[in-house]
Amino acid sequence: MPTTVFSTLDEFTNILAGMPNTNAKVTSEATARDAVLTKPPGALGRLEDIAIWYAGWRGEAAPQVTAPQALVFAGNHGVVAQGVSAFPAEVTAQMVMNFEQGGAAINQLCAVAGAKLTVHALDLDSPTQDFTVGAAMTEPELISALATGWNAVDSTADLLITGEMGIGNTTSAAAICAALYGGEGEDWVGRGTGVDDAGLAQKAEVVSRGIALHGDILAEPMQVLRCLGGRELAAIVGAIARARMERIPVILDGFICSAAAATLASAHDGALDHCLAGHVSAEAAHIRLLAELGKQPLLSLGMRLGEGSGAALAINIVKSALACHSNMATFDSAGVSGG
Repeated sequence: MPTTVFSTLDEFTNILAGMPNTNAKVTSEATARDAVLTKPPGALGRLEDIAIWYAGWRGEAAPQVTAPQALVFAGNHGVVAQGVSAFPAEVTAQMVMNFEQGGAAINQLCAVAGAKLTVHALDLDSPTQDFTVGAAMTEPELISALATGWNAVDSTADLLITGEMGIGNTTSAAAICAALYGGEGEDWVGRGTGVDDAGLAQKAEVVSRGIALHGDILAEPMQVLRCLGGRELAAIVGAIARARMERIPVILDGFICSAAAATLASAHDGALDHCLAGHVSAEAAHIRLLAELGKQPLLSLGMRLGEGSGAALAINIVKSALACHSNMATFDSAGVSGG
């Protein structure tokens, strides 16, 4: 893996400004191919749009997905001390071990999708600072987490999903959303790992306190990530940015992954053009967040597990879209009238 090409937030932001765009010529070629496949125009619905979108990013008019990569990042959050989770912070490390031993849902879903999964634990023994007391991360800590995500991406991959594990990270994600898009804590919090009504009210109050404490940085998305985020969320941001530089399409997972990605979208217009929303989770605010991002989810299955699980399921939708687009006969080649 190449070494990271940034050492400050300003350098990272400058990279975002120079990100490549989709290949318009190939997009046009893929659109033309879709028009002559043996089907009525638009008959495959969103599968056609997905295939054309993917082709433009990969620079190939009739591509296939052959090397999907899944990255799961894990981090611990100091805000857990505020009683925002139904589970203790120790569960993060325990679940990392479960991932590594192949026992989690994401392991099974990646196996079905043919995705190579790697897990990256980020300083689990050193939780971020409680963001109701101070900034969650220093700039060097944020840069280190961004670099972990950046360097974890395999440049030979042709599709990327990112997942997360971190007790307390739905609270962090809700705080990021409130900072970027406004509203009170209660507008963005959900039950996460399964908190009761009192726990939900506590999460809302904690988010509102965090927003009030860090009110002076709300106009700066990367500072929002630093002050209210977590290491695993920052690693997701680094991975999504690196995928863009490599022209690797990305499938976003649920609320936490989408909240991390939202800092990129707010930092630079079009920063998520290479991303699809894999699903809408049962976390109440996710559908609102996807609307803010302008993303229509591929799946709605009532899931709220995280880990990248919804995105992993969506890999096979993208594969199916490309199988039809790239392998179907044209009217001319099949000798079918109507093309």
